[in-house]
Amino acid sequence: MANDILLKIDNLHARIGDREILKGVSLEIKRGEIHAVMGPNGAGKSTLSSVLTGKPAYEVTEGSVLFDGRDLLAMKPEERAWAGLFMSFQYPVEIPGVSITNFMKTAVNAKREAAGLEPLKGGEFLKLMREKMEMVRMKSEFAKREVNVGFSGGEKKRNEIFQMAMLDPSLAILDETDSGLDVDALKIVADGVNAMHTPEKSAIIITHYQKLLEYVVPDVVHVLKDGRIVATGDRSIVDIIENEGFDKF
Repeated sequence: MANDILLKIDNLHARIGDREILKGVSLEIKRGEIHAVMGPNGAGKSTLSSVLTGKPAYEVTEGSVLFDGRDLLAMKPEERAWAGLFMSFQYPVEIPGVSITNFMKTAVNAKREAAGLEPLKGGEFLKLMREKMEMVRMKSEFAKREVNVGFSGGEKKRNEIFQMAMLDPSLAILDETDSGLDVDALKIVADGVNAMHTPEKSAIIITHYQKLLEYVVPDVVHVLKDGRIVATGDRSIVDIIENEGFDKF
């Protein structure tokens, strides 16, 4: 059924400056599916996530993207977030002077306002925040800290998953969230992703490693090389990459 399709990308071309990076990407993600996008450095993986979330440096020159039946490319970045799109960055930024609590309260209530809902009252928000912090095993004192300031790499990634849990997106894009994580932090990130996964929630995991995909098992795996998807299949593609590398494709 058509309404089972959450994200439909058709012949997507994108460039930055004079350099074309995406050269005709097409894929469909159904509700509840987890897709992995794998490829070597420079393949266009992070460009794909940047285009989907509306990063202004990238220009779409051809193709279309429908998100929940809406023209994603016609939406502003904040409208995409309000509609249920979330991206966990490869390199989370620091926001000095802004506490995690205030940052999340603003983000959550902005999304609620866009949906026509009343803002959460103080007690309701703090209860939600405690629940989600426990989910990702984040210590309560982090709520008072400035966003990502002084955080270790693992703490930054855990904070990203916490933000995802708070915003409860229908499509989460994890852009090399596993980069630089030790095994314990990797499991915490994976546990958070798995805990939020429902038949209505989908995810795109962008990586060139297979380790995270041992803990978050994808339904579909795509191989992206030189701006094109050159292979699509099940979890067995991950094993081929692990044993033979991306040169196999």
